[in-house]
Amino acid sequence: MADTDARRDGVSQQTDELASALLGRALDVLAVGEDLHVLLALGDEAGQVESLEFAEDGPEECLEGARKKAAESEHAVRYALAYRGAIADEQGAYQDAVILEFGERGYRSYSAYSLVDVTGDEDTFGWSEPAPAGEVEPLL
Repeated sequence: MADTDARRDGVSQQTDELASALLGRALDVLAVGEDLHVLLALGDEAGQVESLEFAEDGPEECLEGARKKAAESEHAVRYALAYRGAIADEQGAYQDAVILEFGERGYRSYSAYSLVDVTGDEDTFGWSEPAPAGEVEPLL
């Protein structure tokens, strides 16, 4: 893996936009009552984005497959990864969430989450503003 001490803090505007768009897509999927599989977006230097969905295996295998695909991408300079998970609150109870991981070559990689109230009805679907969850191992 890359030396994370040599990486820059923060994210570029392009990576922020890629991550925000992928989170929006994930929330849209849940809002209409569909299953959220592992979503991966890879962006290249020219601004082209490749979007992938991993759904053929169990959730952990899909997540590992998406991470591997990002790490092995020769042309990607940024990535965003979204999947359904859970976040523990202050009392230790778990709440449904969309987890987001994102990063860029030369930068540190981060994660964030948005709590969701999945009702299967667009009119009653609820979600929270994204909150930071910390630094993650960079994939690029």
